[in-house]
Amino acid sequence: MTIEIIIFIAAILFGALLYWRESNGNKLYRFFNKLMYSKELQMKPDDKTGFFFQQKFLLRLVFVTALFLIAIVVTRFLVPIDVATISLFASMIVGTLLGTYLAAFIFKSSDVIDDKSDDLTHLVKDTIEKGKDFVEDLKAKQAEKGSVNSETIESKDEPKASEEPKKSARERLKDKGLM
Repeated sequence: MTIEIIIFIAAILFGALLYWRESNGNKLYRFFNKLMYSKELQMKPDDKTGFFFQQKFLLRLVFVTALFLIAIVVTRFLVPIDVATISLFASMIVGTLLGTYLAAFIFKSSDVIDDKSDDLTHLVKDTIEKGKDFVEDLKAKQAEKGSVNSETIESKDEPKASEEPKKSARERLKDKGLM
């Protein structure tokens, strides 16, 4: 079980590496595209599609599975020990697919953050201004409530008691004999 977890994590990193490598250049995919298709059907020069980069799920699954099948066949001929079991094979495929999607998410989110960074600063400034306006409105409402309460107290014709200066918490504890 431990070896499967280690291979799964390594496969996630491998998938992210494959995706990042293809996002920088897709020469191998272009080579196979030129071999397989006629001139009219070949990909455009500005197309960045690769085996993993900007590919649909089903094609990614096919390419990852083919990659690991080739790797397992080569290792079976080089190393006669039964290293490539079905569970390890499945862990490698799922981990690599997960790694490619994780890398795609990271790349897209970093692009969105770069594009929206100016808008984000304006949004934060607007939010701060709205917050200040909200606090000022609350203070105005509180002042209105305070003036209404003081008017009702004064209208009852009760004499106001002279207010003593407020004592600190230490002095109040001393008065109670707790300190």
